[in-house]
Amino acid sequence: MAGAPSLPALQVLESKIELVQELLKRDAPSNVPEIIDKLFSEIENVDKKAEDEIQEAEVEECSVNLWNWAVTKRMGSFINDEQRAKLRHVACRLALLCEDNSSSEETVRRQILMTMKTGKGWVDIGKAVLADCFLEIAIKSIENLYTRLMKRSNGEADIHVHKADVEKDLFKVLSYQAESAVAQGDFQKAVMCVQRCKDMLMRLPKETCYLSLLCYNFGVETYEQKRYEQSSFWLSQSYAIGKMDKRYSTGQEMQAKVLRLLATVYLEWDCKVYQDKALQAISLANKENLHPAGFFLKIQILLKSGAADEDLSSAIAEIMHHEVSLDFCLNTAKMLLEHNRELVGFDFLKSVAGRFESSPDLGKVILLHIEFLLQRMREPLAKQKIEDIITGHYTGKQLSAETLNQLHIILWDRAAKNYEAKNYPEALQWYNYSLSFYSSGQIDQNLAKLQRNMASCYLHLKQLEKAKEAVKEAERCDPRSIFTQFSVYKIAVLEGNADKAVEAIVSMGKLAEEPAQHEDKLLADGSTVTSLLSLAAQIALENEQHAAAIKALEYLSQNSQDCQQVFIALKCLIRLVLSKVIAELEEKRMKDLDTLLTYLTLAHQKLAEPFTEGSLTLELRTQVTHWFRKVAWNLAVQFENCPGTMRDFFILSFKFSQFCRPDKAVLIAQKTCLLMAAAIGLEMGRQNVALAEQIDLLTQALQHIQACRDIWKALKPTGDFSKDPTDTLLLLYEFEARAKLNDPALESLLESVWDLPQVESKTLETIASLAMEPPAHYPSVCKKALKTALTIHKKQEAVDGVRISKCLHSLIHLSLPSGVIDADACVLEEAWGYFEDALSTVSSTDNYPEVETLWLMTKAWNTGIFQYSSGKYKEAEQWCGLGMRFLHHLGSLKSSYESNMVGLYSEVLDKLDRVKGFLPNEE
Repeated sequence: MAGAPSLPALQVLESKIELVQELLKRDAPSNVPEIIDKLFSEIENVDKKAEDEIQEAEVEECSVNLWNWAVTKRMGSFINDEQRAKLRHVACRLALLCEDNSSSEETVRRQILMTMKTGKGWVDIGKAVLADCFLEIAIKSIENLYTRLMKRSNGEADIHVHKADVEKDLFKVLSYQAESAVAQGDFQKAVMCVQRCKDMLMRLPKETCYLSLLCYNFGVETYEQKRYEQSSFWLSQSYAIGKMDKRYSTGQEMQAKVLRLLATVYLEWDCKVYQDKALQAISLANKENLHPAGFFLKIQILLKSGAADEDLSSAIAEIMHHEVSLDFCLNTAKMLLEHNRELVGFDFLKSVAGRFESSPDLGKVILLHIEFLLQRMREPLAKQKIEDIITGHYTGKQLSAETLNQLHIILWDRAAKNYEAKNYPEALQWYNYSLSFYSSGQIDQNLAKLQRNMASCYLHLKQLEKAKEAVKEAERCDPRSIFTQFSVYKIAVLEGNADKAVEAIVSMGKLAEEPAQHEDKLLADGSTVTSLLSLAAQIALENEQHAAAIKALEYLSQNSQDCQQVFIALKCLIRLVLSKVIAELEEKRMKDLDTLLTYLTLAHQKLAEPFTEGSLTLELRTQVTHWFRKVAWNLAVQFENCPGTMRDFFILSFKFSQFCRPDKAVLIAQKTCLLMAAAIGLEMGRQNVALAEQIDLLTQALQHIQACRDIWKALKPTGDFSKDPTDTLLLLYEFEARAKLNDPALESLLESVWDLPQVESKTLETIASLAMEPPAHYPSVCKKALKTALTIHKKQEAVDGVRISKCLHSLIHLSLPSGVIDADACVLEEAWGYFEDALSTVSSTDNYPEVETLWLMTKAWNTGIFQYSSGKYKEAEQWCGLGMRFLHHLGSLKSSYESNMVGLYSEVLDKLDRVKGFLPNEE
C-alpha cells in the first residue's frame, strides 16, 4: 500500500528492538560492546514509517528501558562514557520515532530531557559534532512545550510560572550549545549562546556562578590553545558575570583567579601593547584577594614590559608589606636577577635576609646570593660570603643539612670548572672551602670523593706528597671505592712502586665485578669501570710499568662491553707479553706462551659472539680477525720447540680464519694450519706418553685431518695444485692415526691406497714403516706396501739400488726375524725369493750398497748354519751357497770373510756328501 515502509527498513527496526531486549537481560551478555556498536551504527537506517508497522508503545517502551539501563550502568564501570553516549543516542532516536503533534506533555518533557542529556554526553567525551542535532531538537521541543503551556495559561501569573519552568531547560541547552561551539572553534555561536544565557540571569540568578565558571573554563581552554583574544573575552565575561549578583557569585578568590589568568593572557599575548590592561587586571585581582601569585605576576608584567627600576622597587616594597613565604621571596629574587635587574635583585635579597634572619632557612637566601654573585663574575664577594658561612659554621650558625649539601654542590661545581680550565690552584681553593665543613676524623663517602679530587689537583701541580696525603684520607673514608683504588694506583705508578700498583689494579678488578655493592651509580652501566681501567693501563704504559699495565688490560678485556675496546686491550697485551717472551728463559717462556694462548682464546670467544650492528663494523671486525689469525700463526712458527703450544697456536689461527671471507689465501692458510696441527699431534703421540693421552692426541689428529680434507676439496678447484703433496700427507697421517688406534676403518683406507693409479714408492715405504711402528703392528700391510714399492722401483729406467736394498732388507727382516731358527718351508721359500731378487739386483747394478750386500750374505749364511745345526744339510748347503754367491759381489770387505767362509762351506759340503752315502738310491 502507498506510504508503507520498505521491508528492509521494517526488519532493521525489529532487529534493533531484539538487540535492545538482548542487552536488557538480567544477566548481561558478554558481547555488550559489540551489541552497542551495532545498535549505534544501524540506528540511522530506521525511518519513521517503519515505526508505523510496529506498536508505538513497544518502541517507546524499548526506548525508555534502554535509557534507564544506560543510567543504572553508569554507577559501575560496566560500560564506559562513550558506550553510554551511544546508548543514549540510540534510545533518543527510538523515542523521536514516536514523536508527533499529538504527543502528550509528559512525552515532550521526556524528549527534552533525553535530547538535552544525549547532546551533553557527546560534548563531554569530545564529540561535539554529534551533539548539535540533539541540542537543536531540544530547543525545538522546548519551544513546542512553551507554546502548549501558553495556550492553556489562565492569566499573567500562569505565564510567568510556565516561562520560568521552560527557561531553566533552555538555559541548560544554550550552555551546552556554547560548550559544543567552543569545542568546534565556532566563537560567534558560542558568544551568541552565552549572551542569551546572560540575558536570562535576571530571572535565573542562581545560575550566575555556573555561567561565570563556564566562561572561565572557555577562557582556560582557549588560553591553552594560544587563542589569546578569545581567551581574554571569555575571562572578562567570567569576571563581569561574577559581579552581576554577589549572592550567587563565584567568590572573591575565584574572581581573583580569573583576573590573574586574564593578566597572564595579556602578558603572553603582547605585553607592550596590553601592558596597561595586564596591570589593571592584576591590580583588580589583588584587590579581590591578595595572593603571592598576584604579586609575582605583577613583577613579571613589569619586567616584561621593561619598567624602570623605581617601578620594580615600588612593587617589591608592596610585597614586603604583606606576609609572604621565603620560597616566594627567593623565586622573586631569582626572576629579577635572571632578567638582569641586579640592583633591585641584590637589594631585595638583602631585605629578605634581614626579614628572615631568625629563620632556620636563612641559608637558602645566602646560597642564592652566592650563586648569582658567581654568575655575575663577582667571585671576591662570593668568597667573602662563603668564608662568613664557614666562620658561622664553627660559631653556632650552621646551615641546615639540605642547604649545606647545596653549598657543597656549588663549591664542587666551581672547582670542577677551574679544574677543566687547568687552573688547579683555584680549584683547590674551592675544594678547600668544601673541606672546611668536615670535622677531623669524619668518615663520609663524599669526603672521600673530595679528597680524591684534591689529590688530582695536587698531582697536576707536581705536589706528590700532598697528593699522597689526600689519597690516604680518601682510603680511610672509602677504601672499597674503585675510584679510591684508582687514586692509590696513580700514586703507586708515579712512585715506581710496581707491587703496590698491581695490588691496586687487582682491587679495582675485584670491585668492578661487584658494582651492585657500590654506592656509585656511575658503575651501574660498566662504562665508568672500563674507562678507569683503560686510563690505568695508559698511565702505566706512559710510566713503563708493564706489570701494572698488563693487569689493567687483563681486567679491561674481561669487563668491557665494548668489543673494539676489548680487542685493543688484547692486542696491547699480546705485544707486551711478546716483548718479554723473546728475552726470557725456557721455564718462564712457557708460562708466558700459555698467557698468550689465553689472550688469543678470549679474542676468539669475543669474535664468536653474535654480530650486532653498532658493536663493530664489518670491515673493522675483518681487520681484527686477520690480525689475531696472523699473530697465532707467527707464534706457532716461532716456537716449534714447544710442540703442544705450537699445535694450539695453529688451531687458534685456523679458528680465527673461520671468521674471514673464505678466499683462496684463507683456504690455503686453513689447510696448512690443520695439516700442521695433525702432524704435531701425531708426533706428540709417538713420544713416551700415557696410553689415554696418546689416544686423545690421535683422535684429535683424525678430526684435524677430516676438517683439512673438506677444506682441500673446496680449495682444489681454485687453481693448479698438481705438485701439492696434501693428498699424500693426509693419506699418511690418517693411516698412522687409524693404525695406532687399531681403527676398523683402516682396511677401507688401505683399499683406496692399493687402487691409486700413481702412488709413489716413497709413500708406500712410509706406509710400510708406519704399519710396524708401535703400537701399530700390521706385518701383512707392511709386506704388501714394500712389495708394491719394490715393483715400482724395478720398473724405473735407472735402478735405484739404495732404495731397492732398503725394501728388500725390510721384507727379509719381516720374513726371517733375528734369532728365528725354526722357520717353516713356506717362510724360507718366501725369504729365498727376496734373496734371489737381491742377488739379481746386486749383479745388475753398481749402486747397491756394499753394507747391504754384506748384510744379505751374513743373513743367508747364518740361515744356512742354522739349518746345518738342525741337521738339515741340503737346506744348509743351499743357504750357505747363497751366502757364497753374495760373497763374490763384495768389494773391499771380501777378503775379510772369504777364507773363513770357504773353509766352513767345505765342511758343509763334506758333511752333505757323507750323508748322501747313507741314503738309498731312488729307482
